[in-house]
Amino acid sequence: MDLGLTGKTAAVAGASAGLGLAAARALAAEGVTVAICGRDRARIDAAASELGPTAVPVVADVSTTDGATAFVEDAVAALGRVDILVPNAGGPPAGTFATTPLDAYIPALQLNLLSTVAMCQAAVPAMVDRGWGRVVAITSASVRQPIPTLILSNTARAGVTAFLKTLSLEVAARGVTVNSVQPGIHLTDRFRQLYGDDEDAVAAVAENIPVQTVGRPDDFGAVVAFLCSSAARFVTGAALPVDGGASRGLQ
Repeated sequence: MDLGLTGKTAAVAGASAGLGLAAARALAAEGVTVAICGRDRARIDAAASELGPTAVPVVADVSTTDGATAFVEDAVAALGRVDILVPNAGGPPAGTFATTPLDAYIPALQLNLLSTVAMCQAAVPAMVDRGWGRVVAITSASVRQPIPTLILSNTARAGVTAFLKTLSLEVAARGVTVNSVQPGIHLTDRFRQLYGDDEDAVAAVAENIPVQTVGRPDDFGAVVAFLCSSAARFVTGAALPVDGGASRGLQ
């Protein structure tokens, strides 16, 4: 299926590894020129080398609004424009209501809410002017089903989901779609750190997922690419779980 993305440009945040890199890989495979960012020069250069000659590595720290804005500005400078924006960042520290101090919420909101707002402010107005654009933010399954001990992530990612839904309504008539994807458990470096990657460890985690397997990063990337496609022009304001059925709720 031709997704109609050849010749488009994209800025994918947090793409030195994991799901961000998987999203960038899927877009590059569809003929998109991709600017990717990470905090470590060696890692982001290695990721860009993997993606091929049309990938542009950018060193940026999107945990702050200044860093998030600078990434989009650098992507525009390198690519000429940004047609597709994929906001993405790591998660804040674990904790519960009882163990999390008030001053821990500000950096968490910077990381998982305000960084996305900043990237959208830097990229979306030009998309609106051109009459075409795609925003596909990577959030978390915790938006749909809060994860115990991750109160900071649950709070910030729920906030960014509300922001994205509101933004989608404001720009829908101008050819710009705004969606988010909510990953469940995928076989990333983070998974390996938490569970290991031997067959027994993967099988134990998969037992609690209805499809009985752990997601592959490329499965996730394919969903991101589809939401950027011409075929998905009528999909906006969606918050799509990509979790193998792990979210049990009706919404």
